[in-house]
Amino acid sequence: MKNILLIATGGTIASKPTGRGLAPSITPAELLSYVPELRTVAHVDEVQPYNLDSTNVCPVHWLELARIIEERYGEFDGFVITHGTDTMAYTAAALSYLVQDSPKPIVLTGSQKSVYLRDTDARKNLADAFSYCADDGASGVHIVFDGNVILGTRAKKTRTRSYNAFSSIDFPDIAVMRDGRPFYYINEPKPAGPRFYRALDDGVVVLKLIPGLSADIFDYLDGHCSALVIESFGTGGLPAYGGWEERLGAFLQMGRTAVFTTQVEREGSALDKYEVGSRLKGLGRVFEARSMTLEAAVCKLMWLLPFAGDDDMEQLFYEPIMHDIL
Repeated sequence: MKNILLIATGGTIASKPTGRGLAPSITPAELLSYVPELRTVAHVDEVQPYNLDSTNVCPVHWLELARIIEERYGEFDGFVITHGTDTMAYTAAALSYLVQDSPKPIVLTGSQKSVYLRDTDARKNLADAFSYCADDGASGVHIVFDGNVILGTRAKKTRTRSYNAFSSIDFPDIAVMRDGRPFYYINEPKPAGPRFYRALDDGVVVLKLIPGLSADIFDYLDGHCSALVIESFGTGGLPAYGGWEERLGAFLQMGRTAVFTTQVEREGSALDKYEVGSRLKGLGRVFEARSMTLEAAVCKLMWLLPFAGDDDMEQLFYEPIMHDIL
């Protein structure tokens, strides 16, 4: 049997009621006790670097997960990370950049209801995650949830209560779990890595445009932002009113980067389609996310900023990693 490390980080799957709502309190050993059949799938060891509602998870925690995987990579055939659903897509995207070309699987899962409840999706999700992680065809970073295997760079939480909480955006699911086995839609050769990265720049800010928003928001952004992801309308652009173009231009002249994405969930951006978008590319380092998820665009910028120089930032941003950009 394979050797798999369970990295428990909290989330709904490990939560119990308190006087003020659910909070993580279940240990990794307790999690495993609810699904005893996992011991027939793999030899399992466990570690718990933190026990948090995923609302409280941020880049320092992503770096901690990557550090654990790097330090223990030689000991295990794969890694299962239990995680809260609210920021799981961000964590999956971040790990896709921090641990690249991994021939060993790194699988994130969680649940919409706690594992201690009788009516829960947690036990099936855990069983599926371990079964996928133990499969010879598995590699790289994926989310396994409600029977679907989704690339870490393509996942998004699209439902707050239903068991099918995650969707693969503008890219097919990699596989579906049936009777404890993955049936692959996409088979790819195992990569020759891994390559580990150990730094992120958490100064990336997401700005969601709304009609009438004042460009004075740059009074704050100019002093507190390494790079900006602008969630624009439709295929992308900036309002012609209120000095938006001038303020963005000044921001970019300070050596900063702006990435345009769309508030529309699917089909991506196309900044050249309308004048409100095409005129922006002459202002400075303006990229567009195209088909990338917001989570992937944010995490890719955080990964690039610590090491990419001005000359190669654009090339590296558009270079596909785990099918993050098409």
